Amino acid sequence: MTILKKSNFNKSPQVKIAGHQAVTGWEDISKVIQEKIKSASSQKTIVVLDTYHGVYIEEIISGLTIGQTEASVFDVSKALLDSEKLEELVYPFVTNDPVFGFVTTLDLSAFFDPKKVAAMQSQIQNIKEGIILVVGIGASLIAPDVDILIYADMPRWEIQLRFRKNQISNLGADNASNPFSYQYKRSFFVDWKVCDNHKKTLMDQWDFVLDTTIENHPKMITGTAMTYALDKTIEQPFRVVPFFDPGPWGGQWLKEVVDLDRTAQNYAWGFDCVPEENSLVFDFEGVAFEIPSINLVFTHPASLLGEEVYAAFGAEFPIRFDFLDTMEGGNLSLQVHPMHQYIKDKFGMGYTQNESYYFLDTKDDGFVYLGLKENINPELMLAELETAQEGKEDFDADKFVQKWPVKKHDHILIPAGTVHCSGADTVVLEISATPFIFTFKLWDWGRMGLDGKPRPISLEHGKNNIQWERTTEWVEKNLVNQIENIASGDGWREERTGLDAESFIETRRHWFTKKVEHNTEGIVNVLNLISGREAIVESPANAFEPFIIHYAETFIVPASVGAYTVTPHGESAGQECATIKASIRTNNLKEDYKIN
Repeated sequence: MTILKKSNFNKSPQVKIAGHQAVTGWEDISKVIQEKIKSASSQKTIVVLDTYHGVYIEEIISGLTIGQTEASVFDVSKALLDSEKLEELVYPFVTNDPVFGFVTTLDLSAFFDPKKVAAMQSQIQNIKEGIILVVGIGASLIAPDVDILIYADMPRWEIQLRFRKNQISNLGADNASNPFSYQYKRSFFVDWKVCDNHKKTLMDQWDFVLDTTIENHPKMITGTAMTYALDKTIEQPFRVVPFFDPGPWGGQWLKEVVDLDRTAQNYAWGFDCVPEENSLVFDFEGVAFEIPSINLVFTHPASLLGEEVYAAFGAEFPIRFDFLDTMEGGNLSLQVHPMHQYIKDKFGMGYTQNESYYFLDTKDDGFVYLGLKENINPELMLAELETAQEGKEDFDADKFVQKWPVKKHDHILIPAGTVHCSGADTVVLEISATPFIFTFKLWDWGRMGLDGKPRPISLEHGKNNIQWERTTEWVEKNLVNQIENIASGDGWREERTGLDAESFIETRRHWFTKKVEHNTEGIVNVLNLISGREAIVESPANAFEPFIIHYAETFIVPASVGAYTVTPHGESAGQECATIKASIRTNNLKEDYKIN
């Protein structure tokens, strides 16, 4: 295990935005809105405050004082379908599977009761003067003739934390006390898809945007400021805000390298580039303003992803970087990911999770399970997995699955359908396609989750996706350290490390003691500093401010950036550093990656 100097990992990256300010606190926010109302000089002003899922509506209603009376505040949740009808509406997408559902085809309007909507609209119409506040998820559907449109957004990670505290429910439901696993599944397959699609229709109309991520510490910017901030971000390399979570197999490495809470039991996952769930934070003259980083994908898909990638995926970010820390922890579950057609047919996803394990660190006895042994009996393996699932006998993974020793900087490729499991005492930088909950656990070593309950096993799905021909010889030839030299120059060398031939992700590793030149070539790049304390990212044309990165930090370079350089910097000046870079192989793209 590598022992580092004091951590220099930046857990709270921000994008500096000049020329605009954020307003903080409900009192000052109310004053700004009141000034906007006065400038309209209307007898009747309709203020619509639409929100994302997970926003505390009560905080907004009690905090805003913009001249409205109690009779002129309309909480649109009262116009939703009754609970029983909502459950019927979402069930085909939530399903009875403990983990998986089907990506919804619903839009937000389907959640509202037409009679309740008509009644609320009639009430609004009958008010002839004064200020009317229409608030909640879908408020703009109730009051489309809006004078002032405000949007309160919410990052998905904060929503998950609120679920875990039993503080919020699913869209239209009263289920704050339900298990987190159900709330997350319903959100993933229904709520967030519906809210994202609704939000996208409003983004170019916002007068103001609210950040209520920190309870009772609201912040607000103008829609113009938001547009400017997103425009500036797309012109430069940037980082999203990482988050970290414990797990039953979690380790101790992230605590030291990232400088996390030393009293925590462990940290299993570190999500440093999952734009659907990470946040993007803007620095408005000292005020940190947080939004979901997926908003940048929604507003600038072609500039961020590149034209060809956008054409294939739509406004989705197809590359994921995350950490799996088992240092002084346990094995991950023995698992397999769905094949492309299976994930489309069964779950409504546009593409599957081809992935790879880049080993940032290992102990001397680090290992990975990958592929099956030669000449095993598939029926016997499945029978023994079923026996283990019933709790009758532990599954002997070593009898059926090939075990490979691994060391620091090994890169293991894991196409969908390949049985695999990272072992204890390793740290993985997982580089993969983004559909991130579609892991079919085959065996979890007989242990419990952190909630004291067995983690769900998906053996039925798993056995339908195991590629039985991926045995020892094939795996060694195709998936273990498929590293080839590509180019070299003064103080640098470039290697191709993956992914496998069927994947659409290309990974290149650069070792360098001097400046090394990169170019997006019109395709989004995602990089991590896998060796060295510090490096600097610069534009040869001075198109963006120099950008400092530190060990293990992941950063995104938008497709539109074009040429950029990476150079050892600070403590690492003159020393060898290394990055791993992922991009999209446009020649491997198909036409069916979009989620309908």
